[in-house]
Amino acid sequence: MRARNFCEQLPEGYREAYHINAKATKTGIILSVGSLIMALAVILPCLLTTDDILDESMVFNLIALLVCCAIIIAYIIAHELVHGAAYKLLTGRKLTFGITLTVAFCGVPDIYVSRRTALISLLAPVTVFSLLFSALAAGLYFVNHTYYAVIILVLGIHFGGCIGDLYLTLLLLFKYKSKHLLMRDTGPEQFIYYPSEEK
Repeated sequence: MRARNFCEQLPEGYREAYHINAKATKTGIILSVGSLIMALAVILPCLLTTDDILDESMVFNLIALLVCCAIIIAYIIAHELVHGAAYKLLTGRKLTFGITLTVAFCGVPDIYVSRRTALISLLAPVTVFSLLFSALAAGLYFVNHTYYAVIILVLGIHFGGCIGDLYLTLLLLFKYKSKHLLMRDTGPEQFIYYPSEEK
């Protein structure tokens, strides 16, 4: 089954259709701005719609701030591990992990994954952590408004941090739809390949 999920080498007749490098300055700026917009789109409506949450939570105490920082660091690592778990399960291949000032990443640089495998890996952290943080926020809303605000901040950072995953997902769903598509994911860079006869 794994053999259908990837190719060892790029098949003859394939051409590069798209390339994105998250470490490139221009791409990094675009992703950072988009990430901030997505984060604020989640955080502001959740915190601004309830007056008593603002009164209790906007000035975090030191413990809440430390908890928030610890969750964010753990989340960044866990996000990439979930990408890696999906890739490992579907391909069984060696993974690459890394972090720079602008991007944390996981990839399988030595193979070309199918469109299906790419979509599963791209959407795995979005799905897992959206459900987890939403459930935590819903529970904490009724128990502790300070930690509700902490989880809302983490949820916003999660959505902002998924911008690259969501961008590639949209490309694969709406622009590059061929069942023959292959993607090479080095971690910070993704290359999309098509058979030459397909546009």
